[in-house]
Amino acid sequence: MSEHDFLADRFEAHRGHLRAVAYRMLGSLSDADDAVQEAWLRLSRTGGGGVENLGGWLTTVVGRVCLDMLRSRTSRRETPLDERLPDPVLSPPAGIDPEQEALIADSVGLALLVVLQSLGPAERLAFVLHDLFAVPFDDIAPIVGRTPAAARQLASRARRRVRGSVPAADPDLARQRRVVEAFRAAADGGDLEALVAVLDPDVVLRADRGAVPGGGWTLLRGAEAVAGQALTFRGLAARSRPALVNGTAGIVATVDGRPVSVLAFTIADGRIAAIDILADPGRVAALDLTVLDG
Repeated sequence: MSEHDFLADRFEAHRGHLRAVAYRMLGSLSDADDAVQEAWLRLSRTGGGGVENLGGWLTTVVGRVCLDMLRSRTSRRETPLDERLPDPVLSPPAGIDPEQEALIADSVGLALLVVLQSLGPAERLAFVLHDLFAVPFDDIAPIVGRTPAAARQLASRARRRVRGSVPAADPDLARQRRVVEAFRAAADGGDLEALVAVLDPDVVLRADRGAVPGGGWTLLRGAEAVAGQALTFRGLAARSRPALVNGTAGIVATVDGRPVSVLAFTIADGRIAAIDILADPGRVAALDLTVLDG
């Protein structure tokens, strides 16, 4: 085996972990793949000589690349980053593809990723690397150009923001499915009372329809407001199929077999605490529904 092939094999052993880091940082599967590819290019140029902990080295490289990408996004975007839903990770109702397990481990739902998008780039990096991947602050500090103590403060601020914004989701998938099915039945029947009953009083609905005519961002709060919106989902049961969206019970709505939206639900205490809807035509059309047949 050549030295290049040996290095490539070592890198591939870390690819899933690196993609998981980048996805949490960027909320985009394609951007995450770009960040991982950049890490490989940097490794192949340096050869990895003298690197004792290759996984740690690659993680910090991906962190640097993602930080640069986030800062570039922030400087050029007119639309706030928290007014765009992250890419959903779809899996069949029967279970998660083994290749996706690292990508969406630790309950990385769309609701969490939306909150992460609202953080500053340095806060997001400090929180993701330390709280989700146990990277020491001594290693995070040089990436963000701060002292370890300052990096700790960045993560602490991010942690308070996350804890105050993301409800603790019910880990029982069977209970999640029952709640989602109750929502589908109530929406399909136009039953406002049943919809309100299945929604948390402080439920949040976010819908991303993209930057197209008739598109845009919708944010609704409260059971009555969200139930009123859900009444427009009549016929949902007949034109939708169950799916796992980032590992939790969700729905893919279709028209003539084509996907038109993805609904992700956060279930807490037996009720729906958040609904995240991706209905951007271009992004939804690019989804691979064959993964749902696994």
